[in-house]
Amino acid sequence: MHGLGNDFIVFDARRDERNDYSRTAKLLCGRRTGIGADGLIAVCNSNICDTRMRIINSDGSEAEMCGNGIRVFSKYVYERGIVNKPEFEVETLAGVMRPKLTISAGTVTGITVDMGKPSFDRADIPMTGRGTFIMQELKVLNKTFKATSMLLGVPHTVVFVQDVRNEDIVRYGRDIEQNELFPKGTNVNFVHVTDEHSIEVRTFERGCGATLACGTGTSASAVACALSGLTGRKVDAHLKLGILNIEWLDDGRVTMSGPAEAVFDGEIDPSLLEGRSYEPGS
Repeated sequence: MHGLGNDFIVFDARRDERNDYSRTAKLLCGRRTGIGADGLIAVCNSNICDTRMRIINSDGSEAEMCGNGIRVFSKYVYERGIVNKPEFEVETLAGVMRPKLTISAGTVTGITVDMGKPSFDRADIPMTGRGTFIMQELKVLNKTFKATSMLLGVPHTVVFVQDVRNEDIVRYGRDIEQNELFPKGTNVNFVHVTDEHSIEVRTFERGCGATLACGTGTSASAVACALSGLTGRKVDAHLKLGILNIEWLDDGRVTMSGPAEAVFDGEIDPSLLEGRSYEPGS
């Protein structure tokens, strides 16, 4: 499944909730030696919500949350009867998420998710130093960017550029992700403000690399733009394969609306994974 090109292998893990899917993610997410994906999404049981989502990046690390992932997850659990209502609660490592589905003839055609409130405190992100990091200079390799960092589900750093299409996202993204300012790493979002109501976003994701879309990153990007007066609080965020609608509400919460798509169904024979090595750098 995918959300605007951010793709995932989704499976029902309610009968086999092992603690470690790291090796499985590395094997299956390889684009040349596996199925190919940015990560795994496991549907799990929850004691506090209707259901629970785990997301494991392609490098084997587990993420707290994922904006495109939660939309994909929501479509999966509704259309397969795991939940049977258009609004429900999902337990994640970043807290409780509340998707609201648009449904036509039993098919989920759109998902709006309450992403929660961003935190700009460095200790929450986490980020070294004290106070906030809003529209400050960030020196990377041979360039100096204006950037803003926050926690919105996961750590995000929003970098403002003139042209997201020509910026070297992999080169600069990897350096910022691993910068000593961020002891647990950071997702990196390169943003160009088109006008008061629209932005362009490209993301280098922690644990994945450059991806076609990032829901939490796009949400963080919209917040950073509004916070600095570059846009209003509601924007259309243009990604490579489509648009996410982001609104930073007056109460401080952020909503994200967008699509999710199923690509194919299949079965994996666990015995085929035994003894295999994974694709380095996938």
